[in-house]
Amino acid sequence: MSVGTSSAPGAQDAGSPPAASRPPGDLADLGIDPDMLPDGLVVADEEGRVVCFNAAAERITAVRARDALGQRLEKALPLEDLEGRRWWQLTDPYGGLAIRVGQPERNLLLPGGREVLVSARYVRTRPTGPVRRLVVTLRDTEARRRTERSHAELIATVAHELRSPLTSVKGFTATLLAKWERFTDDQKRLMLETVDADADRVTRLIAELLDISRIDSGRLEVRRQPVDIGAAVGRHIQAYVAAGQPADRFLLRVQQPLPDLWADPDKIDQVLSNLLENAVRHGEGTVTIDVTATASPREGEDTGTSVTVSDEGPGIPEESMNRVFTRFWRGSKRGGTGLGLYIVKGIVEAHGGTITVGRAPGAGAEFRFTLPVSAPAYLA
Repeated sequence: MSVGTSSAPGAQDAGSPPAASRPPGDLADLGIDPDMLPDGLVVADEEGRVVCFNAAAERITAVRARDALGQRLEKALPLEDLEGRRWWQLTDPYGGLAIRVGQPERNLLLPGGREVLVSARYVRTRPTGPVRRLVVTLRDTEARRRTERSHAELIATVAHELRSPLTSVKGFTATLLAKWERFTDDQKRLMLETVDADADRVTRLIAELLDISRIDSGRLEVRRQPVDIGAAVGRHIQAYVAAGQPADRFLLRVQQPLPDLWADPDKIDQVLSNLLENAVRHGEGTVTIDVTATASPREGEDTGTSVTVSDEGPGIPEESMNRVFTRFWRGSKRGGTGLGLYIVKGIVEAHGGTITVGRAPGAGAEFRFTLPVSAPAYLA
């Protein structure tokens, strides 16, 4: 498929504008193929006829370029605002105020009610001169809608998860305040322990929400220190055994020697906690943790550290593998917000590492993350 373009009338001379402000019909002269642009591009000449209609514009509007080229813009691209008014009649780019330079991005409707994001630029050879080119860019709203839905789901999920512990905290504290003398010391201790546990749950949820905000905005900070990854895994296993899990459910294998690892110890603990909790809660049988030296995922470094957590449960269905690290994915109905693995992936990638999911040799789930050594330059 070819996309039509047109040069600006007349050769460029001393009075012509510089290349950066020349009419977009000259894209070919600048070595730019309109079909390579990610956004829809529609260009109309000084008479309002379409001279460029790129492949992205075809995809977004479902209008073929050969049908649009040469047509009046208002016919090739019949846009309406959200109140049903004809957009080109309303804005009148060619006959309106000569000081206008364009239209900011806004939501408009194509025939059939499909919503698109549209912005326009009026190209003039001189200030207040006639419009020589009308440049229109089009963007599909689906990506933005997915982001908005994701944010709405996040708010709804966190609000739902917060409601239960806050209700418990409020109920127990109100009861204790109203009837303190009626309870025995053991009853008071039980209620206060419940309030304490629910307060920890609220704190954890708020921390997850902050982590997600930082990951999405690219502001997750990594404070690197020397980390003994084998010892860190051992501490988590001891905590599970102290909480009642049988010691023989865990198998830790640490390959020696390991390269010195520089990472954020708190965030690595968060990664290990999520992966081990996932294996204990959703998996079955022995949870095996292998810590090994491996090739670094970062260019310019020879070695890295890899941690593999696997179980002997039913594993993750093949069709779900590509959704494991997305928000709200849950491997089973055994609780959880569905945010843990999304945060794990964000933390690992913030360290310059990689994380994968697959099927373990025992048919269960296998998570493997690899971190670069990231030693400071003065230790090199």
